[in-house]
Amino acid sequence: MIVRMWEVRAERAGFADLISWVCDTALPDLEHNPLHISSEVFSSTDNRLVVISKWRGDPVSLPDPPARMLARTPHVWDFTQVDR
Repeated sequence: MIVRMWEVRAERAGFADLISWVCDTALPDLEHNPLHISSEVFSSTDNRLVVISKWRGDPVSLPDPPARMLARTPHVWDFTQVDR
């Protein structure tokens, strides 16, 4: 399993729109992929949004959000579980 963390900082005025875009537009497109296991969305008080998605193989990237909503472009990291 691969876990992808997608993180972005929104403009203050665009934060609610960014949350709606992620939840109503970007994630539904990913959830139809047969390799997709699950996704969770988290927000912070400093206008950051994080999506954690789990995949059975190579993750599919979220599309780029509308630039007017962003204070900076998204960052993406992939993780695999550590056996301990």
